[in-house]
Order: sequence, then structure tokens, then C-alpha cells
Amino acid sequence: MLALATVGFAVNFWAWALLSPLGPRFKDSLDLTSFEQSLLVAVPVVVGSLGRIPVGALTDRYGGRVMFPIVSAGTIVPVLYLGLAGHSSLAALLIGGFFLGIGGTAFAVGVPLVSAWFPPERRGLAIGIFGAGMGGTAISALTTVKLVDAYGMASPFLITAGVLAVYAVVAALMLRDAPGRTVPAEPLARRLAATLRLGITWQASALYAVAFGGYVAFSVYLPTYLRTGYGLAQADAANRMAGFVLLAVAMRPVGGWLSDRMGPVRVLGWSLAVVMAGAVMQSFTPSLVPLGTLACLAMAGALGAGSGAVFALVALLAPASKVGSVTGIVGAAGGLGGFVPPLVMGSLYGAYGSYAIGLALLALVAAAALAFTGTGVRHAVSQRVPAQQH
Repeated sequence: MLALATVGFAVNFWAWALLSPLGPRFKDSLDLTSFEQSLLVAVPVVVGSLGRIPVGALTDRYGGRVMFPIVSAGTIVPVLYLGLAGHSSLAALLIGGFFLGIGGTAFAVGVPLVSAWFPPERRGLAIGIFGAGMGGTAISALTTVKLVDAYGMASPFLITAGVLAVYAVVAALMLRDAPGRTVPAEPLARRLAATLRLGITWQASALYAVAFGGYVAFSVYLPTYLRTGYGLAQADAANRMAGFVLLAVAMRPVGGWLSDRMGPVRVLGWSLAVVMAGAVMQSFTPSLVPLGTLACLAMAGALGAGSGAVFALVALLAPASKVGSVTGIVGAAGGLGGFVPPLVMGSLYGAYGSYAIGLALLALVAAAALAFTGTGVRHAVSQRVPAQQH
């Protein structure tokens, strides 16, 4: 079930990230401003993020067995629209991007599905392995531009739609919910209200907005940043972005595994400290080799491990019947955390011709999250579990 869920997450995220590698191409062909280009790649992110709230709550009610095929099949429609008709104007792309956000909600289906199959002491690693499905964005980064160059604009969209269709059928036939799954009885609105009253919902949301939001922002904006800030070719920038994504993906299960061993608070503390240091270094725009590359890759590893640690925290502190609802809200916060920075970076570069201020702001946010982890979050964990676990 873990393997099936992880593949489903990867396939849906592949679809969700189809517009990002093509952002520079659409900017040139449709004569977009920096802000319009940022908006184009950000719209699927924000819709996919907010959509996780109802989808997470629906997964608590109906289970991943029902929701995974529905989300995967629903994502096929905007993928086909964008590939066949919806890439001739900014308005058409924004409409397609809006519905492409459905693919981003798959995360809120998978976490409660996977969590229910594993005992608490193994959930950090299991959810971390599932979270590695975010590497679907790397598939998009590595293949989309090459496929468009070789076979035309429709090709990556048609291939992705085909893979989604196959997965939707396989999931409908083979996916199972854990035996003894806790099914909530109260209505959706009341469950969401109860979830919003939980401390873990807000603590994990704040941390995930920084950890996963930072990852999403970099994976979406890095090609533009490398082209504008360092003058790299589009293909070279996309390949480097894929390297960033793959390292973050590889470190996510590591973050979950370390959280099972030494507690999520400690893992989050180290991760946020590395992000802060990397952002400070990169704000001086050092040469790409070696310092710039080292700073970006250090941040990639730290953001991946931190993302894994946040959901180890959720598995530790969230009630079993509300894991989907908590995941939906926390996942939404993470995606929204990724929505804002590309717009900020685009606006600041347009105004000042430099990315330094944007990276300095990232360092400040990481420092604030680090302070919050060491105080409020550490206190919440110490009240819930024995001292040696945090």
C-alpha cells in the first residue's frame, strides 16, 4: 500500500508541476512580465494547496481507496486541456493551471492512508517514504522541456494524462484502506472546526509553510532564478533544479527516519539552522561553483528532511481520526508557503534588479521558525511523550 500510494503521489505531482519548466518559454512566446510568469506557475500551487483541506477531510471519511482514483482521474482533464488547447494565452493557461491544482491535493489522500497502515514508532519513516513522491516534480523538470522540443507542446501533457489514467485504474483495483480504520461520524464542517482547535494543526502548519513551502518555492522558481541571476541556458537551469528536487526528495524519508530515532523537534532544529545559513550565504550571490551550488544543495537537503520531520510530528500528536483533516490543513499551509515566495522574488527583482532581499527574508523566516521549534513546539511534544523522545 505504501508503494502504491507513493507512486500515485509522484504521478499526480508530475502533472501538478507541468507548467513550471515551461514558464520561461511561455514568458517569451506570450510576452509575459516577470510577475505574470510567476503567477502562471504559482496558480496550480495555491489551488492544489487549498484543495488539500476538503480532500484531507474527505479522505478521513471515505478512505484513500476511494479518493486516490478520483483525484488522479480528475487531474486528467486539465492536463489534456493544457496540452491540446489551453496554452495559447495567459488567460487560458491560468484557467488550466487552476484545475491542474487538483493533482496537488493527492498529498492529503496519501498521508492518512499510509499513517493508518503503520504503528506510531514507524510512521515517521513510512510517511517520509511516501513524501518522496514529491519527486514527481523532478520527472516534470527533466522531461517536459525535452519532450516539447522533440515532439511538440502536446507531448508531455498527453504522456502524463496516459500515466494518470493507468494509475487511476490500478488504484481503483488494488488500493486498500488499513483494517480497523477510524471513520469519523460527525459532519465535515464540524470535523474541520475541531481540527482547527488542535494545537498541532497550527504548529505543524507554521513549520510546513517554511519547510515544504521553501522546497516548492525553489522547485518552481529556481529555473527562473538561475537564468536571470546566473545567465544559465533553460535546459541547464532545469537540470540543476531537478538535482535540487532529487536531493530534497531523498532527504525526506531520512528526516522521517531520524525523527523516529531522535524526535522531530531536534531534526527540525538542525534543518532550519541549515536553511538559515544557506539563505544568508546565497543572498550575497556567490559564484555558482562551488559556493552557490553548495548553499542551494544544503538548503535542498535541509528542506527535505524538515518536511519529513513535520509529518513525523503530525503522526505523533494528531488524533488518529483526524490525521487526514490535520494533513489537509498542514499541506495547504505548505503549498501556500510555496505560493508567496516566487511572487515576492519576481516583484523584488523587477524593482531592484537583485534577489538578495528575497533570500535575506528567507533567512529571517527560517530563524523565526527555529525559535518557534525550540520553544512552543518542544513544549507541546514534551507534554505528550516521554522526555527521551524529543
